[in-house]
Amino acid sequence: MTRAIHHLDLWVSDPERAADEWGWLLGELAWEIDIEGSSWVHPDGTYLFLERSADQVDEPHDRLRPGLNHIALHIESRERLDRVRSESSAHGWHELFADRYPHAGGEQHVALYVESSEGFEVEIVVAE
Repeated sequence: MTRAIHHLDLWVSDPERAADEWGWLLGELAWEIDIEGSSWVHPDGTYLFLERSADQVDEPHDRLRPGLNHIALHIESRERLDRVRSESSAHGWHELFADRYPHAGGEQHVALYVESSEGFEVEIVVAE
């Protein structure tokens, strides 16, 4: 089967902090470490890479400006989603739309929306 996405490459301002946050979240979503501290791979072969650009300007990521708004990833069950929700803040993630959990995306859509300390949003969707 061909993957829809080969990889994602996120430029972060603090690679060590980002690796802690993303590493925990991706681990909860069945991704495995590919390169310690910078790359994780999903069982389907898609990988995510974190790095700091040598030319990067130290401005915070703003998902509301042109560019990437958020990444949506699957989780296998509502039970796991609830667990990720309860543990996410201890790992640097801030819940978005908490007052509408788990239906912030609509009544038929079960998901958790979290934001990293750098402002990257991840939508975690229960796989149907």
